[in-house]
Amino acid sequence: MTSHDVVIVTGANSGIGKATAHALAATGARVVLACRSIARGQAALEEILSATGSERVELMQLDLSSFASVRSFARDFLSRYDRLSCLINNAGVILRERQLSEDGYEMQFAVNHLGHFLLTRELLPLLEASAPSRVISVSSGAHKIGRVDFDDMNLERRYTIFGAYARSKLANILFTRELARRTAGSGVTANCLHPGGVGTNMGVDRDTQAGSRIMRALSLVMATPEKGAETSIYLARAPEVATVSGEYFVKKRPRKPASRALDDTCARLLWDWSERAVDSAVPDAH
Repeated sequence: MTSHDVVIVTGANSGIGKATAHALAATGARVVLACRSIARGQAALEEILSATGSERVELMQLDLSSFASVRSFARDFLSRYDRLSCLINNAGVILRERQLSEDGYEMQFAVNHLGHFLLTRELLPLLEASAPSRVISVSSGAHKIGRVDFDDMNLERRYTIFGAYARSKLANILFTRELARRTAGSGVTANCLHPGGVGTNMGVDRDTQAGSRIMRALSLVMATPEKGAETSIYLARAPEVATVSGEYFVKKRPRKPASRALDDTCARLLWDWSERAVDSAVPDAH
């Protein structure tokens, strides 16, 4: 990447997002840290500035669980920048209990899919004007057990931690494939990835005593955020994937995802459902 490149990394205050932002800032690119917590984002900003010596890193607030916040972030970004080289949809949550977003949607799906869907859609005209450009979404191998049930999109019938998480990660791949189809020939590419088992604090229970113990235990057996960020960084920078689109990557290599992630009809239906969701003040009846 060069000093002409502008990159957004969501969830850049910790874990994979911070490691990704750090690495890209070190290349000289202008990097925007899109973070829900200003305090945590500021700490990450200062750490990255100090470690890289770059002065081209900026913090902007973004709460992916709020459609209003996503739209506000997009308006603010578009007022400041006339270029976007790469959007990295990295942020994610895992929730032990079923919760609803302020817009009325199941929270894991709202943050991990709908927020990024809306953010990408709001910034797509700039991505197209900046082409060649890239959209990268962090999915997970957990997508293999995910299911999209259009008759129970808020998981009112049955909610499990990993069922909800897996569904949101499956949605990341379906979104990527449909985005790639819709942007074919525009110079915008869309790819997604599984970062591997990484010890990050993406769960909102991280500030509880139990959550803290869990994350400390996981960090002993899982890969570092820097290792987990390698494929995101590769997809953002590597010239050999500049024209590759619609793929799912693991360890910097394209891999075939689960069969449900290859369902093009489901991908189109999910895109249409997501558009209705983000454009409606009242959640879809389903």
